[in-house]
Amino acid sequence: MVPKHPDVKPYLITRKLDPENQETPIHFIEQELIQTPLFYRRNHFSYPKLTYSNYFLSINGLVSTPLLLSMQTIQQLPSKTVEMVLECSGNKRSLFEPKVFGEQWEKGAISQGVWTGVSLSTLLGLSGISQDAKEVVVEGYDQGKRTDSDESFYYSRSLPVEKALHPDTIIAYEYNKKPLSFKHGFPFRLIVPQWYGMASVKWIKQISVIGSYFTGPFQRIDYLYYPNQENDDGAQPVTTMNVNSTIHKPLDMAILNTGKHEIKGIAWTGNGSITKVEISMDNGDTWTNANIINQKSSYKWVSWSHEWKATENGIYTIKSKATDSHGQTQPSKPYWNRKGYGYNAIDQIRVRVE
Repeated sequence: MVPKHPDVKPYLITRKLDPENQETPIHFIEQELIQTPLFYRRNHFSYPKLTYSNYFLSINGLVSTPLLLSMQTIQQLPSKTVEMVLECSGNKRSLFEPKVFGEQWEKGAISQGVWTGVSLSTLLGLSGISQDAKEVVVEGYDQGKRTDSDESFYYSRSLPVEKALHPDTIIAYEYNKKPLSFKHGFPFRLIVPQWYGMASVKWIKQISVIGSYFTGPFQRIDYLYYPNQENDDGAQPVTTMNVNSTIHKPLDMAILNTGKHEIKGIAWTGNGSITKVEISMDNGDTWTNANIINQKSSYKWVSWSHEWKATENGIYTIKSKATDSHGQTQPSKPYWNRKGYGYNAIDQIRVRVE
């Protein structure tokens, strides 16, 4: 009798424990929706201590009616569901050359699923947003000291009014039709489609409407593209996700036999939709179109595959290159920046066939 063995399951890949930063084992994910235990975790501080029994969300600033809303009140408002990919702006940071400091994410600081909540525009409509408003600041309960200051800060980010009022920008309280987990922002987190994950503030404490540009450190110092090592000239804010792709199978540096092999992976973009994924088996000398499996004009990634007939022994460099509906294509080299954001160069792996 053949002994039964339990299924072997992937686990989060640890980058740091305090604060907890863990990546999704993205190469071993077969489903479109990432379940909560395998959703990547990105924190700037230790987890906050919250008392949910008396939780209220404050909406203040340039509004005609400041509000203090209970969890129950928010959950009784008309709901909105958004299916989307959420990618850390530091995803693939470890691939930059020259190397940059920061969390050395590989390719798994990205996940996706179904978020349900209430549109931020609904809450701002109830409070009566002023015509003088320029930005909406969302502040989380997570707080601590930064390495560049002795002060303690709450994690806070702002959105332009236009982005805040988009109906798909939501205050989420469910993920994949289940209550949002504490480690991913319970009871409420902001969800901002198309933008990198730093915008989707967790454990929301308050929402403030302001008539100027927010200057908090996570807006003014972090999450800017700094193109120069020596100075801050030319700095630009990190916002929309770049067009990108990742090869999931085979694994980098795998040893394969001759014969047929499936090359598969995902591709995504912050603008429009993915229209083409090209594959090269010869280090970029020639390219062929991959089969896009679930092409959609939503905020989700697409899966793609390509059948490869490996007839000769040797070492092969396999590359993937995605193009979106706005004509943006992955570059051969990434846009190097000092903090290591937005890596989206053509993905590549190497395999040996023997």
